[in-house]
Amino acid sequence: MAILVDEKTRILIQGITGREGATVAKDSLDYGAKIVAGVTPGKGGRQVHGVPVYDGVSHALKEHPVDVSVISVPPAFAKDAAFEALLHGIKLVVILTERIPRRDVAEIISLAQKRQVRVIGPNSLGIISPGKTKVGMVGGPAGDVRKAYQPGPVGIISRSGGMTTEIANLLTLHGIGQSTCVSIGGDPIVGMSYLDFIPLFAEDPETAVVVLFCEPGGEAEEALADWIVREGPPLPIVAFVAGRFADRMPGVRFGHAAVIVEGDRGSTQGKIEALRRAEVAVAEEFSGIVPLVKEALAERKTVHGS
Repeated sequence: MAILVDEKTRILIQGITGREGATVAKDSLDYGAKIVAGVTPGKGGRQVHGVPVYDGVSHALKEHPVDVSVISVPPAFAKDAAFEALLHGIKLVVILTERIPRRDVAEIISLAQKRQVRVIGPNSLGIISPGKTKVGMVGGPAGDVRKAYQPGPVGIISRSGGMTTEIANLLTLHGIGQSTCVSIGGDPIVGMSYLDFIPLFAEDPETAVVVLFCEPGGEAEEALADWIVREGPPLPIVAFVAGRFADRMPGVRFGHAAVIVEGDRGSTQGKIEALRRAEVAVAEEFSGIVPLVKEALAERKTVHGS
């Protein structure tokens, strides 16, 4: 199994005629994803890599059932594109666009909550269930995806799109496959967070362990840790917190827009301490993810006998 997306998932790309959108379509199709339609206002009637293009989401939905929309449009048009998907009943929206104004993002997420729609991103590379489908740009071309990602028992949740693939590749090199891997986005405001994904992974019978890639800034890791302390760990979790040097340079931003530390708020040390209090195994180095995952898999096999 997988969470949220699988080989049956029907994908719409908003902004498919743009350079990024066309690349997403080609790479996804090459991997075997079901791209059923694309949308670019004023360009209906065209095709991109064999995918029919429509002027609006409503036009596309008249011809094709859609499970997820991928949004790859300029920042100024992202809110309109997201609202169009949300208001037409698409239940999962993956926003690749970065540098969307924060107020626009807040309005998107507010409407999504009212419509009970899941939003991944913005500034996400997407989500992949290895061997089944990929939604968005995660992993790049199909050949690279097949090398880096292999089906298996480990879920990945990462604030960095690139590090989603790096972790998957690290695990694959050590013979450990992945169930579903998601880039949640590196902006200060995003839709689904670690806390939204963990219960989904816990319900997936094929996910035995989850790996988190964390960064300084924000309080998403602390929120997850507080929830685990209250509710108990639903499954083994391994985390790596990058950017520890940022603690020595408060108020300075590195990398993603959300990576800013103000005093103790969002510091890597604070995140590490919170995660460890929640019995999350924290790797000291990136390579340390592998032995912790192997240990968690071995313990789970012993407990469950499979």
